[in-house]
Amino acid sequence: MTSIQKILLALLLVLLIAVPPFLGLGWQNALINVLISSLFALAFNLLNGQAGLLSFGHAAYFGVGAFAALHLMIAVEDGLFFPTPLLPLAGGLAGLVVGVVAGYFSTMRSGVYFALVTLAIAELFHSLAPHLEGTFGGEAGVSSMRMPWMGFGFGTIIEVYYLTLGWVVLCGLALWAYTRTPFGRLTLALRDNEQRVKFLGYNAHYAKVIVFAVSAMMTGVAGALLAISNETANYSLFSGSVSAQVVLQTFVGGSTVFFGPVIGATVFTLFSFLISDLTRSWLFYQGLIFVLVMLYAPTGIGGVIDHHIRNRRQLDLAKIGGPYLVALGGGILIAAGTVFLTESAEVLFGQDYAMARDGASGGFPAYDLFGLSWSPLNPVTWLVPLVLLCGGVFILIRARRVIDRLWARKDEATTADMTVGAGGKE
Repeated sequence: MTSIQKILLALLLVLLIAVPPFLGLGWQNALINVLISSLFALAFNLLNGQAGLLSFGHAAYFGVGAFAALHLMIAVEDGLFFPTPLLPLAGGLAGLVVGVVAGYFSTMRSGVYFALVTLAIAELFHSLAPHLEGTFGGEAGVSSMRMPWMGFGFGTIIEVYYLTLGWVVLCGLALWAYTRTPFGRLTLALRDNEQRVKFLGYNAHYAKVIVFAVSAMMTGVAGALLAISNETANYSLFSGSVSAQVVLQTFVGGSTVFFGPVIGATVFTLFSFLISDLTRSWLFYQGLIFVLVMLYAPTGIGGVIDHHIRNRRQLDLAKIGGPYLVALGGGILIAAGTVFLTESAEVLFGQDYAMARDGASGGFPAYDLFGLSWSPLNPVTWLVPLVLLCGGVFILIRARRVIDRLWARKDEATTADMTVGAGGKE
């Protein structure tokens, strides 16, 4: 970890500690969800990014951790002495136990077969949970209450926030330390060349089981934190959408960078918090973001940032900053045109507009969007998004050509310096 990365992380931690008390309850709750999603994504990326094992069913260990914490909370309500801040240990233990069993069988296969087995395990939990009322509470789920401990009532959102922050920081540091150990290096070797690991005398299967179990354990802690925050959980935690969400967050954030999944989790969680109340098409926008990142930035947002940090000494910010701003402007125009078309389609194909058409005897009445009235039969209505999209694409293409030339010059200069250095050594 570079000095710049350490400084940025320290500043981020200071902000996470100092700012939340001055925010509203909605933002405090959103930040709790950001922290939980970040830990979930980091745990998932230990398996995917470090070991190269893509799991489509990590919701199983997230849900198991949540229910384990809730059952322990119920026991504490009934008189069992157990510190409330340590409740996530129950989720971690449950995730570890289930992860060892599931990981043993899952890691017998690799590639797409491994992914399908993990998906099947999660769907097994999702199918059985509604019928196991004693464990998962049936359709209603399981509920409990946070009990006070050592003068802390844990009845306010800010107290839960700091409890969550403490656990996420602790688990994040533990995962980071894991990647720096010899076994963490072996995990990378499993991803790059499993056959070579076997030739070196290591049991690749057992090694993958250990990685799987550690990932499931940390995922269980994240699930427990969610249960503590919401004080309830139901079988929907085992659904495929929960597993899919962490996959999207990890790849958009960048699976090749340790803290990349945190970026993806933050972006998607805050995006849903801010946009879901504004439009019913927010899931479409979320999917569109994923597609665009995979097409044009396969290493994710974190990978792009890390690439710029590594090459900061060779970049001429005075020259490249302008084209980046121009490209950003083009992207904003494209986004505006896309939003206009999407929201217009949502209105025109919606039930309310169908009723308005019936009232207009089958005609196409005007509709309101962005504080203005638009007529579907008026060419200007569709000319506006067309101009925005075409103009944005034109600007973006021109800016990208300039950016590509600047990066090519940087690469040529770097190659020339390496050649000169090698010649000097000879």
